[in-house]
Amino acid sequence: MTAPPIAPVPRAGSGTRTTATAWVDDPYAHALRTGRGPLFLRRSDGWLLPLEVERWCAEPDAADSALLRRCRGPVLDIGCGPGRLVAALGGRGLPALGVDVSPAAVARTRGAGGAVLHRSVFDRLPAEGRWRTALLADGNIGIGGDPSALLARVRELLAPDGRLLAEAAAYDVDERLTVRVEDAGGRHGGDFPWARLGTAALRRTAEAAGWTAVGEWSVGGRCFVELAR
Repeated sequence: MTAPPIAPVPRAGSGTRTTATAWVDDPYAHALRTGRGPLFLRRSDGWLLPLEVERWCAEPDAADSALLRRCRGPVLDIGCGPGRLVAALGGRGLPALGVDVSPAAVARTRGAGGAVLHRSVFDRLPAEGRWRTALLADGNIGIGGDPSALLARVRELLAPDGRLLAEAAAYDVDERLTVRVEDAGGRHGGDFPWARLGTAALRRTAEAAGWTAVGEWSVGGRCFVELAR
C-alpha cells in the first residue's frame, strides 16, 4: 500500500463511526469491489495515509511493467490485492499465483483471470522453496508489521536462486505502526499492525535478515529493490 507522505486530515462527519468485519464487509472490501476510493490507512494518532485504490484496480502502469519485466516464473505475488500483476504475468505466459487475506481481493483477482489463494503468506503455501520470484508491491513489505519476520518467511518460499522484488516508500521512512482502513465517511475496519520502509531502510532491514540487494530502480515516483537470498 504505497502512497504519498502521511498528512493530518480531520475526521469526516460527526455521526456514529462504524466498525466492519475485517476484510469482509469493511471499506477495503467495498473499495475493491467498486474499484474506487477514497480510502485511507488511519494511524493511531489520527493521521491518514491515502491509498491508491484506482491504480491498484487499473491495468499495470509503467512502474508495474518495469517490475514485471524482472520476473522469472513461477512468481508468487504476496498480498496481490485486486490481481493486476498476477493477471498481467499470466498474459505474458509466466506462471503466477497471488495470495491475499481479503475475500474481495481474491474474487477480483479470479475475475481478472489470475490464479489466487485466500491465504496469508504465513500460512502453508504451495511449492514452498521453489518460487523463483516473489513480489511485495504496493507497500506490502509492511504486512504483519514486522518486515524482518516477513523477509524470513519469504526466504522459506523462494528457490535457492530466487529473487524478491519489493516496493519501498518513495521517501525516507522506517516505522512500525498500528493502522486501520477507513473511508471518507469514517467507516472503518479493525486495527492491524503495519510497517513502512523507504529504500534505505528496506535495504538495511533485508541485509540484516540475510538478503543481498542486487538492484534498485524507480519509475514514476515509485521505488523498488531487488533482493537475492
